[in-house]
Amino acid sequence: MRGTKQKSFVASSKTLQQEWFIVDAKDRILGRLATQIAMVLMGKHKPIYTPFLDTGDFVVVLNAEKIKLSGKKAEKKVYKRFSGYPGGQKEVPFAEELAKHPEVIIHQAVLRMLPRGTLGRQQINKLKVYKGTEHPHQAQQPKPLEIK
Repeated sequence: MRGTKQKSFVASSKTLQQEWFIVDAKDRILGRLATQIAMVLMGKHKPIYTPFLDTGDFVVVLNAEKIKLSGKKAEKKVYKRFSGYPGGQKEVPFAEELAKHPEVIIHQAVLRMLPRGTLGRQQINKLKVYKGTEHPHQAQQPKPLEIK
């Protein structure tokens, strides 16, 4: 093999083709679903995955209000946020957050699994989460995502 050079492939924005996938979150475990979605958003399911490029695909999540947690996490999990002002810390239990904003639960879980910085912000913008089964992305013809 002396003298022969093998060229390595690096994906570029010109060679990328992004697809749309659809996921039904009904009776799925939140963490397991979020890891699979994060992998698709990052593009790790493709052979052309490049760590410093956004090679991922779009993901549409339906039935966000029917997500499940394993064990007793549903009673114990609390979402915290802080306004920056004294006394501005809010704590919302999982059940209350699920009733009011189920999209935020899935969005936050996936966001925390993506890289921080500019690349992670590009990738999270490709995640679309909706209550119920209706979504405005029919024109993109999303394919069902096989999640185990």
